[in-house]
Amino acid sequence: MLSSASTETLAPVRLSTGYKFIWGLAALGTSLVSGTYGALLPIFYQDYLGLQARWIGIASAVYAIWNALNDPLFGYITDSTRSRLGRRIPYMRFTAPFLGLTFILVWLAPTHAGQMALFWWMLVTMLLYDTCYTIVGLVYSALLPEVSESDAERNHLQISASLFGLLGFLLGFIIPEMFRPKAGTSPSFLPLQVSMVVVGVVSALLVIATTLKVKERPEFYRVDQPLPLKEALRYTFTSRSFLLLVSQNFMSILMQALVVGMLFYLADYVLQMNAILLLACVFIPLFLGVPATSWFRRKLGVAGAQQTLLLIAGIALTLIAVVPKPLILVCLVVAGFGLAGPQTLTNVLFAQVADEDELRSGVRREGAFFGVNALLTKPAQSVALALIPFVLETTGFVPREAFGGQIYLDQPASALLGIRALIGPIPGLALILGAAILRWFPLRGRYLAEVQEKVLQLHAEKHALIRDS
Repeated sequence: MLSSASTETLAPVRLSTGYKFIWGLAALGTSLVSGTYGALLPIFYQDYLGLQARWIGIASAVYAIWNALNDPLFGYITDSTRSRLGRRIPYMRFTAPFLGLTFILVWLAPTHAGQMALFWWMLVTMLLYDTCYTIVGLVYSALLPEVSESDAERNHLQISASLFGLLGFLLGFIIPEMFRPKAGTSPSFLPLQVSMVVVGVVSALLVIATTLKVKERPEFYRVDQPLPLKEALRYTFTSRSFLLLVSQNFMSILMQALVVGMLFYLADYVLQMNAILLLACVFIPLFLGVPATSWFRRKLGVAGAQQTLLLIAGIALTLIAVVPKPLILVCLVVAGFGLAGPQTLTNVLFAQVADEDELRSGVRREGAFFGVNALLTKPAQSVALALIPFVLETTGFVPREAFGGQIYLDQPASALLGIRALIGPIPGLALILGAAILRWFPLRGRYLAEVQEKVLQLHAEKHALIRDS
């Protein structure tokens, strides 16, 4: 039984508009570096610097192995940390400067040093950058389920993060587009590298700004006792809800990495138009779709809304392989709206998984879930990073480096079809499969309502322990 004092707290935490605005600044910072990284890395190292596909593939494989280790490791560490600032915020705040620095180093590769030097520079800087990004991104994601028990509040926080995040991703395309070498110009990388320095510094400052406003709830780092590693792994890998959600999220991550990595190729070689127009076709409906997720959530529940939007995006992307060129833009518009689902609702679903787990384990373990999620889904990024140059090279794509540093527009039809496949049916079918997987996600309806009610009771008890101590 709850005490009479603790029952006064049986309501989800409500958050101010100002809090939600500050919350989104960290998403702007992290998405600015990750959007730039995802959009520019393949074309920078293969097309501009001429690094061969086999070296990019080896770097991607090593990168995938490190990803398989660092995310669950840091997730468990943050769950187990106890300090006066909390168990999440210190990692986020003090890693942010190193995130900016390692991001900058990725783009300072020695341009004429040969294949081995380029390979080692790409590999080492990728690993350093990913380690910092893992810590900041994992902690930021893990904070969301803790700050409120309400799906609506979590959805609103994620809408703020998504809108700021989309702005960051959009800038991550626009800034390279403004400063990258263009056809018919001298292939100088200095303007691009200077812009990357600015991006790295600004991103770090935005992350730090969020940590100065957001505070952790003390009941989760003063009352909860960390689980031993073996017990933590057992609870994580026996959660049916978690495993199904991770399977769906793998498909979304694969889709995102392929679409982001191929937009410049689609603009330069298939449509031969300014990449900004393509970005507008994806990002404007995505911006409109993010707040619309609240309507879908109210009508269909979080899981149902996610399924519906995945199907919309998946079908639209798949059609890119067969429609005439002018209709490719229409497909991108429809897909952009549907992508609001994985952009906004995925972390809300993970919050529900963490609630269910807290009733089983007795402690909040968001770090473990987001860490293991990354362990199982980040390899999708490496798959995409290796798949892009492999498919392009197999289909006869001619890079700029082989044409004296100038863009080669007279690509064979097979290469153009390869580009369409990489941005269309391959990611589209992945999203459709993800929607099918969610059919078995159990956190819906009456069962979800029972979980949420019991979590409120448990939090009230933990809060009463702090107050009475």
